[in-house]
Amino acid sequence: MFTRTLAEVEAGPNFVDWGNGTSHRLLTRADGMGFTVTHTVVRAGSESLLHYRNHLEACTCIAGRGEVEDEEGTVFPLEPGTIYVLDQHDKHWLRADPGQDMVLISVFNPPLEGSEKHDLNNPDGSGY
Repeated sequence: MFTRTLAEVEAGPNFVDWGNGTSHRLLTRADGMGFTVTHTVVRAGSESLLHYRNHLEACTCIAGRGEVEDEEGTVFPLEPGTIYVLDQHDKHWLRADPGQDMVLISVFNPPLEGSEKHDLNNPDGSGY
């Protein structure tokens, strides 16, 4: 058993500014759990085109509000207590409402190394 705090992660290489927010990689491949858990902040008013070709991801909103939009244009509102699941390596737009950051707890499978960063200029969607 072990514990890890946001402050501990923030002091090391597993705290990443991914372009439109920050990500505390609380669990990574090195922890041997077979998945990653992150505490992700999505900056207020930001919009990111994301596409995780190598990972499945599930995200639960714990603070703030926003939306996720799939490739077909269906928009799903996000608020505390809402989970969205990218079970098909879905390309998606992630947006945080203006005025307040949105905070997500995310799980990735397979796990992240921990230092991955987005390329938000990738027209095919940024991913790891």
